[in-house]
Amino acid sequence: MKDKLADDMAAAKNTIKEGADTTLEKVNEVVSEQANFAARQVGGVATALEKVGAELEASDQPEVGRYARQIGRSVQRVAKQMQNKDIGQIAAMAEEFGRREPLAFLGIAALAGLSASRFLTASAKRSPMEATRGTLPVTPAAPSVTGGYTNG
Repeated sequence: MKDKLADDMAAAKNTIKEGADTTLEKVNEVVSEQANFAARQVGGVATALEKVGAELEASDQPEVGRYARQIGRSVQRVAKQMQNKDIGQIAAMAEEFGRREPLAFLGIAALAGLSASRFLTASAKRSPMEATRGTLPVTPAAPSVTGGYTNG
């Protein structure tokens, strides 16, 4: 009986360990996907900075444009380095980038904050009163047989 219980306990431990290993693998896959998604998003911000910089250089603000393009190139390098890294490595890279390029880091943080606030504002639910006011069609009432107006 004791041996059977010990065997059952060992089997249960192995099953739990296998389940934990599988779960950990799945978590790592999801985190890796999210890190690569974040790298693509940062790359998009970098491209936007470079485009804005080019437009400013072509207009009447060449100094600001040149600086924006330099920031864009720096951010693009960071985005490429972020690919296939884990979250801890990305956090360390962000910290290092913040030390190396504090103005670019603050600019990106401000841009991210602005984007997040615009997203939240756009996706916020409207109050029920506001929703009904904006969605009800306004149609004139049809005259009734007696010459008055009906309510429908």
